Amino acid sequence: MIGLGTIINSAAIVAGGLIGIFSGKMFREEQQDAITKTCGISVLFIAIAGAMQGMLTIDGGKILSGKAMLVVLCLALGTVVGEMIGIEKGFERFGEWLKEKSGNGSDVQFVNAFVTASLTVCIGAMAIVGAIQDGISGDHSTLAVKAVLDFIIIAVMTSSLGKGCVFSAIPVLLFEGAITVLARLVAPIMTETATAYLSLIGSILIFCVGLNLVWGKKTRVANMLPAVLFAVIAAYL
Repeated sequence: MIGLGTIINSAAIVAGGLIGIFSGKMFREEQQDAITKTCGISVLFIAIAGAMQGMLTIDGGKILSGKAMLVVLCLALGTVVGEMIGIEKGFERFGEWLKEKSGNGSDVQFVNAFVTASLTVCIGAMAIVGAIQDGISGDHSTLAVKAVLDFIIIAVMTSSLGKGCVFSAIPVLLFEGAITVLARLVAPIMTETATAYLSLIGSILIFCVGLNLVWGKKTRVANMLPAVLFAVIAAYL
């Protein structure tokens, strides 16, 4: 069934979020803060592993680094475009709308939780590659694996950040669903090089999400999202 992977992924996020809501009530405020920072540290190391995989190579027994210029240009250009468009503000406005419509108007953490969780589960090559596989051949195995990872991440995030994390299932459903529908158009663009570049830049953006979790919001990560588009374009230059 085409689209099943997106449904599984979205459902896993909701399930993880519900578990996080109930488990979060067991922790005091300082314990929730500790869990948030622990989740942030985990996200940092996951992102570092992905970035290093894209930047480091082994040649003759030596570890060599590369793609520094790619990283700098994609992040710089992407951030300029994102700041001009105001992607972060768009996320926040949507979060505020969800906050009111879902009856969580008194939850001061709702929008931050929604934006942080959405960026964590939407950014990355697995979402795009998995949705393409699902759309072309009905193979939802990649998105099923992602669903397990997202289930754990969202459960932990929700227990510390709150209910807003559960609603990250909506951007995932829209994003992966759109790629699944347009899979035959997107597939030729996502060559092996394009996927590798996207994974590298995506990992760095996830690293920035981790920074915000550990040290408080320092970076408008949503405004950096166009960087992944520049990463794909760079694969053809």
